[in-house]
Amino acid sequence: MKPTGIVGIILIVIGIIGFAYGGLGWNEEKKDAQLGPIEIKHTEGHGISFPPIVSGICLVGGIALVALGRKTRR
Repeated sequence: MKPTGIVGIILIVIGIIGFAYGGLGWNEEKKDAQLGPIEIKHTEGHGISFPPIVSGICLVGGIALVALGRKTRR
């Protein structure tokens, strides 16, 4: 598969994730202190939010790149 097709597929996946979840999010657990066997931790949330317009642009651009990759392949 050509690089344009691979980039197109990646953009399609990012667009679908953006529409389905509104972005990507993850939690990171951090240790604040340790006093013998007792640990004090907290969870910190991080994320990247995708506005629907950006998700749509990624999806349409990805479809266009996949179509362009197939068209030049023939």
